[in-house]
Amino acid sequence: MTVDVRTSIEIDRPRAVIAAYAADPDNATTWYSNIKSVEWKTPKPLDVGSRMAFVAHFMGRRLSYTYEVRELVEGERFVMSTQQGPFPMETTYSWRDSGPGSTRMELRNLGEPSGFSKLVAPFIGAAMRRANNKDLARLKAVLEAETHSN
Repeated sequence: MTVDVRTSIEIDRPRAVIAAYAADPDNATTWYSNIKSVEWKTPKPLDVGSRMAFVAHFMGRRLSYTYEVRELVEGERFVMSTQQGPFPMETTYSWRDSGPGSTRMELRNLGEPSGFSKLVAPFIGAAMRRANNKDLARLKAVLEAETHSN
């Protein structure tokens, strides 16, 4: 079963600011509620081929996987994927201007949850959509709070 979840949000911050923050793996634990840790497996800075090990909790399971950056177009698109673990997946962030000083960010997860039971598989897409909407709302709150603190 393939899962393809797309979520988006409008954030009242310039695209370059949002893209730089969201694409930085060191910020993942701040705005992703399910990601518990990130460890760089290749030297910084982030580039195509960079690898990072993530530990996450999702649907009651601890997931460990290593993402590799597949595409990085500054301020426009960021793609990373993993082929390992119970949920081989590709994650794509994209950003576009949506008004003066605001940005529409889309988060897409595409994958095959092979490590989950067939009973749980139909619920994974809905659970991911809920988690992604929550995470994007947290990202919006973090980034828009920066505007008010500056």
